[in-house]
Amino acid sequence: MNPLILDGKVLAKNIEQTLAERTSALLRHAPGRTPILATILVGNDPASATYVKMKGNACRRIGMDSRSIELSEQTTTEELTSVINELNADPNVHGILLQHPVPHQIDERYCFDAIALEKDVDGVTCLGFGRMSMGSVAYGSATPAGIMTLLKHYEIPMKGKHAVILGRSPILGKPMAAMVLNEDCTVTICHSRTQDLPSHVKQADILIAAVGKPAFVQESWIKPGSVIVDAGYHPGGIGDVDPKAFALASAYTPVPGGVGPMTISTLMSQTLSAAELALGI
Repeated sequence: MNPLILDGKVLAKNIEQTLAERTSALLRHAPGRTPILATILVGNDPASATYVKMKGNACRRIGMDSRSIELSEQTTTEELTSVINELNADPNVHGILLQHPVPHQIDERYCFDAIALEKDVDGVTCLGFGRMSMGSVAYGSATPAGIMTLLKHYEIPMKGKHAVILGRSPILGKPMAAMVLNEDCTVTICHSRTQDLPSHVKQADILIAAVGKPAFVQESWIKPGSVIVDAGYHPGGIGDVDPKAFALASAYTPVPGGVGPMTISTLMSQTLSAAELALGI
């Protein structure tokens, strides 16, 4: 049997159509109050600049708008926090995205947590994470929330399954673990200090790879029939999982076209939800 391809590109396109309809309805209700996502780019990292541009393009595709703030490589924590506070106070801005990573001299966690909860559409604040992990209403971290949307769309069973998360970053691995735990998965989180990593991966019914190393997960590590979610992307269209491993899976996300489009789709959806809430819709 050929594995099921969890096509994030197609799903994201369908979601965008729905979001465009919701944006049109919002503008009929509140003319001139176009939802706005403010993006903050600190420094001159080319990959980050590309990601910010993609998010701006996605806003325009669904009828929203974006406000791009570009700061120098020498920006301090205090200067960045001041910009965030201005955006928090601006009623025309409905979502705030601080592009990761920021230059080393900036306290990234402090700046993330300066974002107002109601505008934390990328799900990066500690308060938002805490509420999400406890099952309360909050905007989830965009990539793991997008992965959850993809798994649910394709009706991947989660209750009672063993999910193995490779990676413990605060904006991917940790919130991902909380999300699948809330769906009644048994969860193992692996990281750089995990001993005998292949044996842990071999137990996964659902493997979510987010280690940032190309083709790191080997074919021999994979449990036949498992679901593979590859959240990595590297030059040449390679993810964190060796492509040969996909043949053993019952379902997998392609690279590219799997997780990436769902991240942007989730960011758009959560920004629109924030705008609807702010405008009382």
